[in-house]
Amino acid sequence: MSREMKVSDSIEVTGVTPVEVYAQVSDPTLMARWSPENTGAEVERGNAGSLTVGDVFVGANKRGGARWQTRCKVVAADPGERFTFDVVGWGLRSPLLRIAIARWEYTFEATANGTRVTETWRDARRFWPDAVANAIDARLTGGRTFASFQERNIAKTLAALREDLATHAS
Repeated sequence: MSREMKVSDSIEVTGVTPVEVYAQVSDPTLMARWSPENTGAEVERGNAGSLTVGDVFVGANKRGGARWQTRCKVVAADPGERFTFDVVGWGLRSPLLRIAIARWEYTFEATANGTRVTETWRDARRFWPDAVANAIDARLTGGRTFASFQERNIAKTLAALREDLATHAS
């Protein structure tokens, strides 16, 4: 069975501009406020709150009892428009294994009432055989593919982002 390599979802956040939403989402030290898996991040190269292309951060993550870290490299940082990073390393206590895992992208579009935020996950394991990736995915996600697992996580992240930013905009 071939696997889905990209999932995406969008929400509208009322009362905030694309630049305001970008400022929050592009600071990886804030992601734990919204993500069901991320528990924090530290910027290795760059300045939290103003990351630029080439900057690097390490994200701490958990799923059930499992904990791991990922090294991420910023590949697009266009204030008010787009923030994109590649997950380029993985490890339990430190992301020592250099491996392309995923690309995460956030785009921001002005609407009549605020900002449409789109979150997209792309599987960067494009050279892995589908059978191998699907078997690993099922083991790590409780029987799902990463695409279906991330689809659920994206929905949760965006809902939490909307609630958090709407509360702060009030």
